[in-house]
Amino acid sequence: MGTALLHSIHVHPVKAFRSLSLREVSVEPWGPAGDRRWMLIDDGGRVVTQRGHPRLALAAADLLPGGGLRLSAPGTDPVTVPVPPSGRTERVRIFRDDIEVVPAADDAVHAWCSAFLGIGVRLVHLDDPATRRPVDPEFALPGETVSLADGYPLLLTTTASLDALNVLVAEGDHAGEGPLPMSRFRPNIVVGGTTAWAEDTWSRITVGEVVFRVAKPSGRCVVTTTDQRTAERGREPLHSLGRHRRLDDKLVFGQNLVPLSPGTIRVGDRVTVLA
Repeated sequence: MGTALLHSIHVHPVKAFRSLSLREVSVEPWGPAGDRRWMLIDDGGRVVTQRGHPRLALAAADLLPGGGLRLSAPGTDPVTVPVPPSGRTERVRIFRDDIEVVPAADDAVHAWCSAFLGIGVRLVHLDDPATRRPVDPEFALPGETVSLADGYPLLLTTTASLDALNVLVAEGDHAGEGPLPMSRFRPNIVVGGTTAWAEDTWSRITVGEVVFRVAKPSGRCVVTTTDQRTAERGREPLHSLGRHRRLDDKLVFGQNLVPLSPGTIRVGDRVTVLA
């Protein structure tokens, strides 16, 4: 393996919305600053994601100073969302977790999101990521918490593994869908300069000044079949992952990370495998 470097950084200010590419980001114990601190919930208080609503890929959220947002989407006027005052929380469900969140204070924001998606939804904010939601205890160390990400503070992928996967796609029954871009996998950090699937063997790495624990491989879902530019769905990469990258009952691509130290990471930082 040559020198492994941080190829790109991505955050998702609203869970399931389009990603933002950054040159650098501060890594907090629960994930990159600004990543997945907001999400949509339905009328039953359950998280709304691209699994059921691929149209969310067309919505964008830009970060504002202080943690607020500017939301935009095709055919709509943008709307600004300040961080709501803490104190008035409500209990919602994100997958298997019941957690406390704070709803956006302006009803017009909820109306904007509902009009865009075509169903009744509300936008909520995770006010205290240090205490609200623990990492899956089966794969966590004591005290580790996570934002509104699927389960872990960060997701890592590598360019070499995507290249290898695209070869498998090209050889398969749905070759016309490839090559797939990395955006399908919605990572936080993308590493270049490795061999394909090298990340499967890592248990601890540094990216620049930050040390990470590699918690577990990332099991992939139907969101990876969603074109993040058009919201249209296909069969890949799940078809090829099912044939070549099955671990127990999961189709895997990428690795879930937990930071062991805070700090700032930057595109171009050296990635070192410690164990």
